[in-house]
Amino acid sequence: MTEAEIIVQGAPEPQAAGRRKLVWRRFRRNKPAVVGAVVLVLMVVLAFALPPFLEYDYQQLDYTALLKPPSPKHPFGTNQIGQDVLAQTLRGLQKSLIIGFSVALCTSIIAALAGSVAGLLGGWTDRAIMWLVDLLLVVPSFIIVAIFAPRTKGSGSILLLIVLLAAFSWMISARIVRGLTLSLREREFVRAARYMGASTWTVITTHIVPNIASILIIDTTLAVGAAIMAETGLSFLGFGVQPPDVSLGSLIASGTKSALTFPWLFLFAGGLLIVTVLCANLVGDGLRDAFDPSAKRARVRTKRSGRKAAAAATTKQETAA
Repeated sequence: MTEAEIIVQGAPEPQAAGRRKLVWRRFRRNKPAVVGAVVLVLMVVLAFALPPFLEYDYQQLDYTALLKPPSPKHPFGTNQIGQDVLAQTLRGLQKSLIIGFSVALCTSIIAALAGSVAGLLGGWTDRAIMWLVDLLLVVPSFIIVAIFAPRTKGSGSILLLIVLLAAFSWMISARIVRGLTLSLREREFVRAARYMGASTWTVITTHIVPNIASILIIDTTLAVGAAIMAETGLSFLGFGVQPPDVSLGSLIASGTKSALTFPWLFLFAGGLLIVTVLCANLVGDGLRDAFDPSAKRARVRTKRSGRKAAAAATTKQETAA
């Protein structure tokens, strides 16, 4: 039997196609997840397709409209120097989405490679990677990101921010991937491929990663919301996206001071942030339930048990009284 035949036996195509259809049907039944996916896609399209059709650019000034409320000319109003809040909000949404999706993708790639290499090879390689994971988990990542991120301007600051956030976000996922790889490396098709001389890269890309793809997809989706929130927090404090560019975090920071007197400076950016993170988390939860229905049933049983325990405790207190 050749190496190619061994590799093909790892994941039969008809079975994989049937599983994809089953996952898709489960996901479609989850109405909140479907709504979240539709809204998230719509927000991505609007953020990147609508700005060219606006009358004002995000940096353009309208000196005849300073701190004006929403109007037909400026649907989201204007800020203190006459910039269109709609254009600024869409620009901020663009940057937050780019950072969120990029960090989530980079995090999953690093976690998949580090975890699978550690679990498959074992020995000193496993110990070295896990030592690095433990080290990064105790390093004060926020302080490091806050020190280095503001040192560059323009697109360079965004690229550096993506690199820094991804560098401190992959460790927990790598531990999960390592645990799954430790169990997969004892499976017959992995042992056969290694016995036939398949390289470590071939085993990882052909056998390990396809069998943990569902976990990686879920982790990537959930990481989008976490990355957007991390970027927003840094930008809110002045350590994220640097002027003259904007993000949702910097817009919220600039609008917070006048949130009561000029609420449109704060509400639109804050509302988009909440909706974006909520939709990303709904999609992640929907994918988790679609790939692993038992997890949903376990959560339902836990909630029911908690409600029963609370009801029993209340009844006991009333009886004692």
